[in-house]
Amino acid sequence: MLLLIVLLPLLLGTVATAWLGSKSRPLTALAAGLVTASALALLLAQAPAVFAGQTVINAWPWVPEIGLQLSFRLDGLSLMFAGLILFIGLLIVLYAAYYLAPEDSAGKFYSFMMLFMAAMLGVVLSDNLLLLVVFWELTSISSFLLIGFWSHRADARAGARQALAVTGGGGLAMLGGFVLLGQIAGTYEISALAAQVATIQADPRFVPALLLILLGAFTKSAQFPFHFWLPDAMAAPTPVSAYLHSATMVKAGVFLLMRLYPVLAGTGHFEVIVSAAGLATVLFAAFIAIFKHDLKGLLAYSTVSHLGLIVFLIGLGSPLAAVAAVFHVLNHAAFKASLFMIAGIVDHETHSRDMRQLGGLWKFMPWTATLSMVAAASMAGVPLTNGFLSKEMFFTEAVVGTSGIYAWLVPALVTLAGVFSVAYSLRFVHDTYFNGELGDVPNDHPHEPPLGMKLPAMLLVIICIAVGLAPALTFGPLVHVAATALLGQALPEYHLAIWHGFNLPLLMSAIALAVGVGLYLWLAKGRRLHHIASENWFGVATGRSIFEWLIDRLFGLSGRLTARLETGSLQRYVGWLLLTALVLGALPFLGSGIGTGTRPQMPATPLAWAMWALLLLTCIAIARTHHQRFQTVVLVGVVGVAASLTFLGFSAPDLALTQLSVDIVSTVLLLMGLALLPQTSPKETPALRKGLHALLALGGGAAMSVITWLVLTRDHESISWYFLQESLPKGGGTNVVNVILVDFRGYDTMGEITVLGIAAVGVLALMDGLRTRRPGMDPEGRAWTFAQQPLLLRVAASVVLPLALVFSLYIFMRGHNLPGGGFIAGLITAVALVLQFMSLGQARAEQFLRAGGGRRFVRWIGSGLGIAGLTGVGAFALGRPFLTSAHGHPHVPMLGELPLATAAIFDLGVYLTVVGSTLLTISVLGQSSRELPATATPTPRSAA
Repeated sequence: MLLLIVLLPLLLGTVATAWLGSKSRPLTALAAGLVTASALALLLAQAPAVFAGQTVINAWPWVPEIGLQLSFRLDGLSLMFAGLILFIGLLIVLYAAYYLAPEDSAGKFYSFMMLFMAAMLGVVLSDNLLLLVVFWELTSISSFLLIGFWSHRADARAGARQALAVTGGGGLAMLGGFVLLGQIAGTYEISALAAQVATIQADPRFVPALLLILLGAFTKSAQFPFHFWLPDAMAAPTPVSAYLHSATMVKAGVFLLMRLYPVLAGTGHFEVIVSAAGLATVLFAAFIAIFKHDLKGLLAYSTVSHLGLIVFLIGLGSPLAAVAAVFHVLNHAAFKASLFMIAGIVDHETHSRDMRQLGGLWKFMPWTATLSMVAAASMAGVPLTNGFLSKEMFFTEAVVGTSGIYAWLVPALVTLAGVFSVAYSLRFVHDTYFNGELGDVPNDHPHEPPLGMKLPAMLLVIICIAVGLAPALTFGPLVHVAATALLGQALPEYHLAIWHGFNLPLLMSAIALAVGVGLYLWLAKGRRLHHIASENWFGVATGRSIFEWLIDRLFGLSGRLTARLETGSLQRYVGWLLLTALVLGALPFLGSGIGTGTRPQMPATPLAWAMWALLLLTCIAIARTHHQRFQTVVLVGVVGVAASLTFLGFSAPDLALTQLSVDIVSTVLLLMGLALLPQTSPKETPALRKGLHALLALGGGAAMSVITWLVLTRDHESISWYFLQESLPKGGGTNVVNVILVDFRGYDTMGEITVLGIAAVGVLALMDGLRTRRPGMDPEGRAWTFAQQPLLLRVAASVVLPLALVFSLYIFMRGHNLPGGGFIAGLITAVALVLQFMSLGQARAEQFLRAGGGRRFVRWIGSGLGIAGLTGVGAFALGRPFLTSAHGHPHVPMLGELPLATAAIFDLGVYLTVVGSTLLTISVLGQSSRELPATATPTPRSAA
């Protein structure tokens, strides 16, 4: 059930919204909303068990050898965060449907959002540290896509890159900490770590692990000095900011601190580092927020400050501080998401977020202004709002949780942070809706937005008031179970209530409100605040300066290294690579005394001598004529044929057929690629260079010969017995080679076809729109192309194609038990279709295949990879690891017993990817050399 909550947006949500995006914007939003609502309903169905004190755990093995399992855990803490992700996400889906402009791609936006939602759900539901890392990095990637959604804007691209660099780098550090933690405990299951706290914290590797994990949490939750990426991410569309930067992505670091609190807290290191970082962040960011002129910039620094508040409470280490932290996670999500939405409404109506230009919007947008005032009051901590309650708890814990010199210093600092909070909250309202008339904005006739755009903010504002009036009845039960899960123990008695009597925290709140109002009025007098720029006040202390300095130095270093190493000579690159390999490979053999082994040698057969002679003569011919590019390709094909015959001689028909098919296809591709280049390569004039190249070639060949000789003259223990023994019972097939490819080594095959697809699409991306003028004739005066393809070739191709397709089907169907399989069948089909290109020509062949300028081939690649991936995921439904095949022998009427295996579906994905990649490459290469009319200009083809 928990896995389904993640898979709904990950698979159904992303695919459905991407597919519907080009068809109907309302249907796209509806699909995103239905997927989100369905996942929320599944989560709520588990809620009664969690409120009853149970912990729901679902687990499936994934890569158990390294401790990676699909382990999911639902307790009070994960229920709270998952509920926030889905509830706020549902509101954002509705809000974005009205916010996005007609030129914005709804399919692109909602598919990215579904991907991010699934990643966040994976983070908060994971019960395995390594699985958590997978989803953690997926949040970094998907947030990069969302922040850079408006890719035509330089600030969006820069903000996305910066966010990815900072949070991705922190994620790598966190991975190191998780590995250390797992090595100490002997498990990566989070639920099992709590039983080994004493062992973990006594290990000398604990402190390095703690520091690395905290680095990951601080970068994700924008804690000082890593806070700078969050304000720069405001270049994203407002729905992204409202979702990522109020309730989800920036809360991932907070969640991590809460989830691992029982394991990491208690030694003093955790408390000191976390509380200090949180206190510095809450104070620094609140001060900066006052002087930000952009609505979203102000809210961004306010978010950083409130995240610091939560982190500070976690670092205090007391049970009631944990309750306050959990309570403020909920409250902050409510008022901050609504404020971001309101900022987006103002921007949507006036086309400006600059508070120096805004003002007087009360008369144009009274309902929006009212919502802003209530939400901003909650952010400032005004009584009768939810923000006031959690701020009171914050002040209380700052007073009771400190001692010594900190007993007055910390309360004074947090009160000062409260002053700043009131000041920037008041500015948000006053500068936007009052403070004179509307300024010089692009749209000087704003009006209230549609109800659908206001409704999400209205619901959140209602929550702010309801929680402020009745906290125990609204958020009380959820806060209790979440805080209990955070601490891993029962909570002491406490009360969520509006009134706790006259006490020091109440005095601190009164001071914060009064001084905050006074501070803002003083700064706003004569619009003084509008002329203050705080960007450069803190220099390197902002963190951005350090980041930019490091980036500049890295680029400078890489530029110098590139200038030294990248000379533009492929020969030099290959030469240095080969020389390095020879030197490093020879080092282990120096002084080792390794020689010929004792294994009895078999006499060479006449066929072997003939094959060696053929290879030797071919290699000599290649060396002598390598300047003739076409001739060299043909000679290299002879080497491939020799390799195929060698495989056949060793009773490996699968490999022989594969090698032969690959050789044919690669020869055609090489010839088409070389057609874009001069027919001869430049002559090497210096004799010294020729000599060095000869020495390197002879050295490389001799090295490979020596290693081969040393291996073949020694007895070794082969693992082939395992595959021969287990191929049928575990893989369901008697063709061991194919079973290895699609089952035992399915990961390798999945990676190989992925690389193949990426390479083909890369060729399209690099050469799309490229045109080269082909010569009219070759150096010997022969026409470069046929005026019309030869009749014999056309007739042969028309006969070969159906036969080849039938033969491909035969090879494919028998592949699991007899020589064949999807890869070989794909190559055979590709060869037959290549023959169509040769016989019909580029234009007629693509018309015949309905290629659509290569787009069909891209879809074939995507379909193949999708089928292969879904086949692997389908194993989870049977409780088996990824890509484990299921097999059986059902009895079918009239056909009898049929050997069936899910590996055949995986093989179908391999087949489609191979055919699509081959034809896409041929199509692009052929298009590049196709002649255009004199007035025509090449038009790039889209891969979409």
